Amino acid sequence: METSGSTPRPALVLLHGTRMSAAQWEPYRALLPGIDLVTVDLPGHGRRVGEEFTREAALATIDEAVGRAGARPVLAGHSLGGYLATVWASEHPGAVRALVLLGATADPRGPLTGVYRGFARALPLVGEERVARGANALMRRLGARGEHADALPDGRAYAALPAAWELVMSEVRPDLLGAVGCPVTLVNGQFDQMRVHVRRFAAAAGDVRIVTIPRASHLMPATHPEQVADVLRSAVHRAR
Repeated sequence: METSGSTPRPALVLLHGTRMSAAQWEPYRALLPGIDLVTVDLPGHGRRVGEEFTREAALATIDEAVGRAGARPVLAGHSLGGYLATVWASEHPGAVRALVLLGATADPRGPLTGVYRGFARALPLVGEERVARGANALMRRLGARGEHADALPDGRAYAALPAAWELVMSEVRPDLLGAVGCPVTLVNGQFDQMRVHVRRFAAAAGDVRIVTIPRASHLMPATHPEQVADVLRSAVHRAR
């Protein structure tokens, strides 16, 4: 972690969502000056496309990122990254100053289980590249521009989806937040389907803040970057 004079600069570890990569967060470096951003590719994503997604590899990636950030950074994750951050933080209580979950407050043990398993089964039939083109077009229509649009990936990262979401569905539950030992910020778009159980997650956390970004969907890091950056900045400053 860099320092400014004698005061250490705050550090923020950012975990990307399904099929995205560390590139998802590159535009945030300009939006969050004065904060050291540590970003990584999860297994099967970004520069690690083709690598098998496993629980051990995913959590080891977070271990490495938190260690690289220095003493007790803030940990934030979007969607898949948020769920993995929940698992990791529950197993390392007090290891981070704060936890920020973006679009990761739908209880995966409910109806989402069938939805995601059905989607994973349908992918080979529809075609991963075709699905990726459709998803990217949707993100652009919803507001992804410039660097955010350039960071949208092709279909190769979908290969990691079944294993990644099997881990989420088998292990993530709201009560894990009771073990994290740090303030928690739960962030969702107004129209985010992952917002559905936010109160359930909030009830399990000790020190919790709920933020809803107006007119945003689940894709808010790409479509509403300024608002997401404001939430992340606030979480970092509150943690200090």
